Amino acid sequence: MKFMRVKAVIRKEFIQIFRDYRSLWMALAIPVILLGLFGYALTLDVDYVPLVIWDQEQSYLSRDFILNFNNSRYFQITGYYDNYPAMEERINTNRALMAMIIPPDFSYRLESGQTAPVQLLVDGSDSNTASIALGYAEAITGRYNARFIRDRYRRYGRSFNDPLQLRPRVWFNETLQSRNFIIPGLVAVIMMIIAALLTSLTVAKEWERGTMEQLISTPVKSGELILGKFIPYFVIGMIDMLIVVIMGQYIFHVPLRGNPVELFILAGIFLTGMLCWGILISVLTRNQFIASQISFITTFLPAFILSGFTFPIGNMPRPIQMITMIIPVRYFVSILKGIYLKGVGLEVLWPHALFLLVFAGVMIMLATKKFKKRVA
Repeated sequence: MKFMRVKAVIRKEFIQIFRDYRSLWMALAIPVILLGLFGYALTLDVDYVPLVIWDQEQSYLSRDFILNFNNSRYFQITGYYDNYPAMEERINTNRALMAMIIPPDFSYRLESGQTAPVQLLVDGSDSNTASIALGYAEAITGRYNARFIRDRYRRYGRSFNDPLQLRPRVWFNETLQSRNFIIPGLVAVIMMIIAALLTSLTVAKEWERGTMEQLISTPVKSGELILGKFIPYFVIGMIDMLIVVIMGQYIFHVPLRGNPVELFILAGIFLTGMLCWGILISVLTRNQFIASQISFITTFLPAFILSGFTFPIGNMPRPIQMITMIIPVRYFVSILKGIYLKGVGLEVLWPHALFLLVFAGVMIMLATKKFKKRVA
């Protein structure tokens, strides 16, 4: 591979991009439009909230209270723990949305007519789910209070004040603003759609215009041609990434608690995989219309439906959950939430980053291999 030939292809591609100003405008304007539209308009609902519990008393009354959550279709108890770090790890890795801590004097306070505080830790990085989950928890607690007061009145012939009081504490998104959850997820959706859509047309355009035969007749090798077409769109994709990050920071005021360098490095890995996916589509179809349709179907629908951005993956049927495990945008959404709102880095997000790295490597190899076969 010679850099001069790659540089020549890059220069040619940039000239075509700037000549086709409509496509360039689309590549830069769509992220702004989508971010503004969904950032203000999108609302979500969710069900079956994963809950972890630390029962410090383990008495009959504490188990009775937990049973109200266990029997509710709105909650799914995923584990019992005896320390804060274990529950924090479950929340950080998105395996629990809420953590409940029952104090050791729970029964004593209830039986003596005092208020028993129960701590509820909530992952606020998904603000819509957190808000609904808090409403569910408060409703269950209210029903428990009413039943407890009624039972004690029958037993002792006197009324009690509300015996139980939840003291929720929301992590990562204290104000529960939905845009703090939507914007990071929307960044992944925009990057996936724009990257695959732009590059899905690049090779097909050469075949339709008849210029691919000219490129084949030159000393440029297939790997050099793929790289030369990849780099200009990678630059545009990273500019799009910068635009949406700046908009999220200064227009929507979404906190960026993690390392921006890690954010852009991981975004570059994700972008590499999606750009090569678009090039692979273009190589296989050789037709701009078909390439754009396939690109749209394989990016837009998975990004919105199967990424966990719009619909919680935990609520999906098991076969669909298995399918989401091969959708790269699912892992990038988790990375963005982790870096933006939780402030975690590769020490937590490395499994997601590893999947994106493997996906990018596979796409690079497939795009190069298929292009060689087509040229031959």
